Amino acid sequence: MGEITTFEQFLVRVLKIVFWLLIILPMIILPIFYLVYVLPVEFQCGFNLLTCAVKPNWTLAIDMFNPAEMNPFVSSSFISQLGLGANSMLFKSAAFPGLTFASVLASFVIWGERKILAKMQYRVGPKYAGRLEGWLQSFADLFKLLFKEIVIPAKADLLMFIAPPFAMMALSGALLATIPIGSSTYISNSSYSLLIAIALLSFFPIVTLIAGWASNNKFSFIGAIRALYQMISYEIPLILSVLGVVILTHSLSLSVIASYQTKIWYIAPMFIGAVVFFITATAEVERIPFDIPEADSELVAGWLTEYTSMLFGVINLAVYIKLYALSAIFTLLFLGGWLGPAGVPDFVWFLIKTIIVLVIFIIPRGFFPRIRIDQLIDTGWLWLIGLAFVNVFIAFILNSTGIL
Repeated sequence: MGEITTFEQFLVRVLKIVFWLLIILPMIILPIFYLVYVLPVEFQCGFNLLTCAVKPNWTLAIDMFNPAEMNPFVSSSFISQLGLGANSMLFKSAAFPGLTFASVLASFVIWGERKILAKMQYRVGPKYAGRLEGWLQSFADLFKLLFKEIVIPAKADLLMFIAPPFAMMALSGALLATIPIGSSTYISNSSYSLLIAIALLSFFPIVTLIAGWASNNKFSFIGAIRALYQMISYEIPLILSVLGVVILTHSLSLSVIASYQTKIWYIAPMFIGAVVFFITATAEVERIPFDIPEADSELVAGWLTEYTSMLFGVINLAVYIKLYALSAIFTLLFLGGWLGPAGVPDFVWFLIKTIIVLVIFIIPRGFFPRIRIDQLIDTGWLWLIGLAFVNVFIAFILNSTGIL
């Protein structure tokens, strides 16, 4: 962090710390509040707080003074009246299955990726933070970034430079809203959730271009231009790869698509589409071998070159949330979503499948080299589009013959 020599610099530093704490602390405190106070009441009430008046044990101490007037929690319906119940939109969006859950999962995915790659390359990886295999390393990195100085280039466009990290986080959060993780566990259940998800994914390269341009750095701008070239190469195959599933189900709803796979998961009849989707999704999150826009050996860090501190942290978190979202969409489209043996909650099956897909996304980073931009364009326009059309043709045959 830079040296503080004036009172104004001290105030700026304090305000920056307070700003990030106001963002991070609610993500930690809200889930703890629900786990300790709300969920015990929810379980006693059968998740129907409007008609339930169960008194939780933690209210007894307050009841000793004035239970009628001083304690608004005597009736658990008060929680629902505030819109804070486990079935409320606030809880779903902020806690589970929304942003807090996805952020915590993304933190463990970052740790897991570092450990997996270390084992593949015969290294140790994170070891000390949290003692047990360094499982708290991601959280240690978070607090390190919180207290690092935000350096903004002198010639950068200030507003356009600061906006992209938060725009990427907003897009990632909106993407979570389209993904059901269970038959009744979702933030929103739209009939066009698949279409909305694809539309949201299309905005990420635009945000990348703004970030690279606003940095006023030639390496950042070249990385942003590469991101646009990459988008042109994989966006169309990505859309065509899911068209086969849409033909078989006659629906654009991810919930409906998952429910159609009770007899067979679509990864079997739509295997070509699954492969094309996986490859294009890897390009979407700019992972090796498609990390051309970031290309550390050529462009330092590509469009991320000038981002430091929590601006970099927010972008990194948004990217891993997007990786989780794409893994979840793959699970819904090709692996039957939450469908699995009875006796286990459906969202548990969904998360198991999604984590397996996440690991498969991570593994290629350990042994694939980066391909050139011309190779990416040739692969996208010649091979992936061709395979996607073959997959669509197979879907038409299966649908017209009544096999599926």
